Amino acid sequence: MSKVLLLNGSAHQHGCTATALDEMIMVFEAEGVDTEVVQAGSKDIRGCISCGRCSETGRCVFDDLVNEIAPKFEEADGLVIGSPVYYGSPNGSLISLLDRLFYSTPFSKHMKVGAAVVSCRRGGNTASFDVLNKYFTISGMPVASSTYWNQVHGFSAEDVKKDAEGLQTMRNLARNMTFMMKAFADAKEKYGYPEVESKFFTSFPDGK
Repeated sequence: MSKVLLLNGSAHQHGCTATALDEMIMVFEAEGVDTEVVQAGSKDIRGCISCGRCSETGRCVFDDLVNEIAPKFEEADGLVIGSPVYYGSPNGSLISLLDRLFYSTPFSKHMKVGAAVVSCRRGGNTASFDVLNKYFTISGMPVASSTYWNQVHGFSAEDVKKDAEGLQTMRNLARNMTFMMKAFADAKEKYGYPEVESKFFTSFPDGK
């Protein structure tokens, strides 16, 4: 059975972002996909200080939600990151969590399926969507798409429930993500995953 980890980056457990994620969970459960939601947006999460200790220990030096989520992320076949839009960007505490989670974990994220979901009243949605997708694309994670950008609109959960197209987008996203996880699992058995090169690290230390 495939498993999806969903991170709710909103401080409101039953708000706009949760409403979008719930619509996906409804489809995942109907498709036989196991789900787990982690409420991350209300947690006190500090940013990365680039100490490098994680390269020695395999975990972040700050022992908080990041280290709790790490084994769940490793076990999952897919990751959904949901966030409200704050000043044209995702929730700052969520960004701190993602920076440390992706940087400190030594396990491969290769071919885990990723999906970003954003909620906003009006603007800043596509900019936030772009920020979240970068965590996937630097990690070899295929990005699931839908029939529109993965966003819902509203100032409250009740508003989002009226966003028929936004909720439809969430359902189609969950179906596409389910298909991708199952297809990749089959392809891994048949072909194996693509080789990943990691030899080169260009930094131009001489300024040339």
